[in-house]
Amino acid sequence: MLCGSSRDADRDQASVFFFRYTVCRIFSGEQSMKVNDRVTVKTDGGPRRVGTVLAVEGFNEGTMYLVALEDYPLGIWFFNESDHAEGVFVEPYVEA
Repeated sequence: MLCGSSRDADRDQASVFFFRYTVCRIFSGEQSMKVNDRVTVKTDGGPRRVGTVLAVEGFNEGTMYLVALEDYPLGIWFFNESDHAEGVFVEPYVEA
């Protein structure tokens, strides 16, 4: 290590990863949702439900969203796959 500690290197590496991940999402056209955004979620056997994003966690394969719904105010995790339209469960809320 030429400068700083290994802890600095870990932080810098994480920053580079986050930057690359964000740039890839922007250029791939993936809609980015953030904490407090209103969203709709696809659930089994029913219409889309409206909720609020409580947390967002990015992964190589997609993004996890913790979404508060009326029945589940503490939230439920939903995973949006990056490569499959059928694997997208969380979408931005659009008023009709």
